[in-house]
Amino acid sequence: MSTLEQGLYELGRLDQAAGADTPVHRLDPRAKVVTTLVFIVCVVSFGKYSVLPLLPFALFPIVLASEGGLTLELIGKRLLIAAPFAVFVGIFNPLIDREVVTRVAGLAISGGWVSYASILVRFVLTVSAALVLIATTRFNDIVLALERLGMPEVLATQLLLLYRYIFVLAEEAMRMSRARTLRSFDGRGMGMRVYVQMLGQLLLRTFARAERIYAAMLGRGFDGHVRSPRRLSFSAGDAVFILGWSAAFVAFRLVNVPQLLGSLVMRLGS
Repeated sequence: MSTLEQGLYELGRLDQAAGADTPVHRLDPRAKVVTTLVFIVCVVSFGKYSVLPLLPFALFPIVLASEGGLTLELIGKRLLIAAPFAVFVGIFNPLIDREVVTRVAGLAISGGWVSYASILVRFVLTVSAALVLIATTRFNDIVLALERLGMPEVLATQLLLLYRYIFVLAEEAMRMSRARTLRSFDGRGMGMRVYVQMLGQLLLRTFARAERIYAAMLGRGFDGHVRSPRRLSFSAGDAVFILGWSAAFVAFRLVNVPQLLGSLVMRLGS
């Protein structure tokens, strides 16, 4: 399986997972979107040297993934795909910030290493929460929830069309790649020049396909608004979900839970 086919397959797996029927899937999309946004804001609001205080936030994606029937493999593989970005963002921190901020078992730890660890922990937490949201809520429902929360309708329509036709574009690219492979012998036709020509052809085909799609949409009465068959219904359970998790996030932000638990264990031990 080619890289493009593998990527399309993985994207399809997330879409299939979002169609399951669990208590998390049945929550109103607005409740999940708002709660995830509160989670991300609380996580990124910590100082650059915060690592241990971030750990309690892992409870949110773990609980939702468990209740939503999501596997570690489903979330973990996609975390690894995006991991290089987070790794390279802070890779020079240990070289820039060399001031010692703490010692562990007599080993001096510089601020650069601590801030680097903080970046990685925040990446894991925020991306995991986003992946759980996508894997428990169909993309159309997420966009619908964002629109109900105030996102401009034009942007919502663009997102819906982009997500729908990214599969069409990927299938077109796979057909071109497969045709090139079948016509390549002894390594010929596999160079960079051929790839550039393929990109140009793909661009032209994209324009032509977009015109045909738009003409078909106009012929079917498209007026600039993508209508969703789903009607959102906000229940008391959704309100409890938002308020309960938001209260927990604020508590985790204001109270250093690992330090508090450590102090409690020390007192009980003595």
